[in-house]
Amino acid sequence: MISVSRWGAAVRNEWRLDPAIVYLNHGGFGVMPQAVLAEQDRWRARIERNPTHFLTFEIDDALRDAVKPVAGAIAAAPEDVVFVENATSGLNAVLRSLDFEPGDEILITSLSYPAIRKAAQYTASRSGARVVEAEIALPIADDAAILRAVAGKLGIRTKLAIFDHIASHSALVLPAAALTRLAHEAGATVMIDGAHAPGMIPLDVPAIAADWYVGNLHKWCFAPRSCGFLWATKAMQRVTHPLAISHGYGDGFRAEFDWTGTRDVTPALAAPAAIDFHTRLGGAALMTRNIALARAAATLLQQRWGTELTGPLDSFAAMATVRLPLADPPTGARATALMRELSERHGIVAAVVALADALWVRIAAQAYNDMADYERLAAVLAPHA
Repeated sequence: MISVSRWGAAVRNEWRLDPAIVYLNHGGFGVMPQAVLAEQDRWRARIERNPTHFLTFEIDDALRDAVKPVAGAIAAAPEDVVFVENATSGLNAVLRSLDFEPGDEILITSLSYPAIRKAAQYTASRSGARVVEAEIALPIADDAAILRAVAGKLGIRTKLAIFDHIASHSALVLPAAALTRLAHEAGATVMIDGAHAPGMIPLDVPAIAADWYVGNLHKWCFAPRSCGFLWATKAMQRVTHPLAISHGYGDGFRAEFDWTGTRDVTPALAAPAAIDFHTRLGGAALMTRNIALARAAATLLQQRWGTELTGPLDSFAAMATVRLPLADPPTGARATALMRELSERHGIVAAVVALADALWVRIAAQAYNDMADYERLAAVLAPHA
């Protein structure tokens, strides 16, 4: 049994992280705990004893059993949730399922993840629709500023609105339910990109009242990579299909997504073990602790560097984005180079991004982090350095 009193460096041995590095980018690709790696290996061994039997006769029940704790973690009914490889593939499945016409609009925001922006642009380019982007100036003042920016871009041609729940680069927690209501009032359907939300904040997905919600389990829920979920309302399940159409086509939402061809199903099958690990590590208490640590770390960096955050402190959960005290060109190439320099020269792994004509660092707080990690980052990038 994991003791919650051991959060920080003392619990780091639950992961295989290099002890020489400070890891502040849990939100990037997640880090699999050893217990979940072992569970995935157990499923691999079980499948390889007789792949034909498992993938012909056992896979349906195994996936349905695996989705139950996932649905429970997001307060959803199991029949409304299916596994996808990641939030991006789930969102693409929705985009490719919808029929757009010339003049239709897909609304995103300037905080949208770049891959989602490109997916929307690709979809629009094939139909004569267009992508409309609501510009959200950084730093934000409050949620009302976000809602005003979005309201100004909604119109009678808006067919689909895509909103982040927790925006990736800026780390801001957006008012997902309020944005959904706003878009529905304008007559649009709504997709919520919850790539970072599961395991970072408490979730009641149906209560948000969007039409679709996609999330990753391999980030904050500790599942193996290539493990995400798609939730859809009953009405939208009838028109939503996976990217790969296979034997389940026409047999319903779950049947279509459960079998899209031969693939590695062990990430999904190990998801219950990941959720169990999250619970044993503290569950809701862990999320509260991580949020408090991220906000304390953001305050430390902001004060030490004399810079600013992308929004008010209470707009962050277990990640926060702080402007760097640098005059470097605010380009994607420079951000990537600096991120690599931090990793290879200083042993600090953190996401560096170019936003609002400046370079910023996005920090994450997970069970294995403590304030000493952020003190090290603050010292390395101190203005006088």
